[in-house]
This record gives sequence, C-alpha cells and structure tokens, in this order.
Amino acid sequence: MSPSNPHALRSFSLGDRLLIALDQAARTVFAESHPARPYPAEGLPETVEDPAERRHAAALMRVNHSGEIAAQALYQGQAFVARSPATRESLMEAAREETDHLAWCARRVHELGGRLSALNPAWYLGSFLIGALAGLAGDRTSLGFVAETERQVVEHLDGHLQQLSKHDARTRAIVEQMSADEERHGRNALLAGGGELPFIARALMKATARVMTRTAYWV
Repeated sequence: MSPSNPHALRSFSLGDRLLIALDQAARTVFAESHPARPYPAEGLPETVEDPAERRHAAALMRVNHSGEIAAQALYQGQAFVARSPATRESLMEAAREETDHLAWCARRVHELGGRLSALNPAWYLGSFLIGALAGLAGDRTSLGFVAETERQVVEHLDGHLQQLSKHDARTRAIVEQMSADEERHGRNALLAGGGELPFIARALMKATARVMTRTAYWV
C-alpha cells in the first residue's frame, strides 16, 4: 500500500505512521519535488535582467518555497491525527497540489540564481506540530484552520504580485496559479465542514507567518 493513500494509513500501526511521516518530511525538505502539472512559466520569456530585481524576485520565491514546505507539513500533521477518512482525503489532496507549488517555486528560485532557505527543516518541524495540534482539536477546527491558512496565503501572494516587476511574466504566472489553487483549497475546506476560527487564533497564525516570511526572505 502506498503511504500517499490516506485510507491505507488506517491499517498502519502508530510506529508505521511515524516512519511514513518521517519519510515524507525527508522527501519534502531534502529531495527534489516533481510536479504533476505543467510549469506555469513554460514558454514565457525571461525578462528580469537587472541584478537587484533578480535578487528580489528570487527572495520572494524563496519565501514562497518555504511557505510550501510549511504547507506540506501542516497538511501532513493534520492528516496524521484526522479522525475522518474524508477529512484526511481532503487534506492529502490539497497536499498533492502543494507539491506542484513546491517544485515550481524551487525551479524559479534557481532560474533567478537564488538559493532555498537554510531553515526549511525548522519550518517543516514547527508546521507539522502546529498542524497536528489543529487536527487534535477536531476535524471541523482542522478544516477551518486550512481555510484560514489559505485565506492568509492568498493575501500574502497578492502582496508579492504587487512587489514583482510588471515585466516579470515568468514569476507572475507562477504566483497567480498558486494563488488560484490556494483560494480553491480554502473554499473546499469550508465546503467540507470547516468552521471559522476565533479571532485570537487567526491573529496568532498571521503573526507566526510574518516571522517565517520575513526570516525566509534573507535566510
């Protein structure tokens, strides 16, 4: 049975599930991701020539790559403790699409001559624990957490679109596709039964994300 099958996880022992989670973490953080969908920037010309603009765009995409590392971990942590197979399936389906984002961001960072965040292992570990805690609060809260996370991510990506050069068609195509996917993930989480989180939870999520994004821009 494939560990990517959320229903298969029900027949595994806790030890087996921990090993699967560790394997997934290693693949996400250290291995090259392979997208299932085409690269959104394919066929578009490279128009960013100014060194400062290239560094800035690479840093923004490094932030987005770290965000996708965190998203994978959040979904894996929530799925690890999800009570309902349907909830687990919803989480894992979103995680599979986030793998595309992970690969796209990494490719664009390298195209721009940048590097990935040295703190990606820390982002993964912290986010997995946060996801598991959200999942332990129940499936309704867990799905609400997904919806709020995705809402904040869409805001974050929209901010990046405003910062990117209007001539940077390749980076903009990637960010726009990611934003559309994240909006759909959030909508699906609400349709699956997600509830609205308390204000304090939403504020803490935003503060935590701000720390990560500001740090990943440089490190």
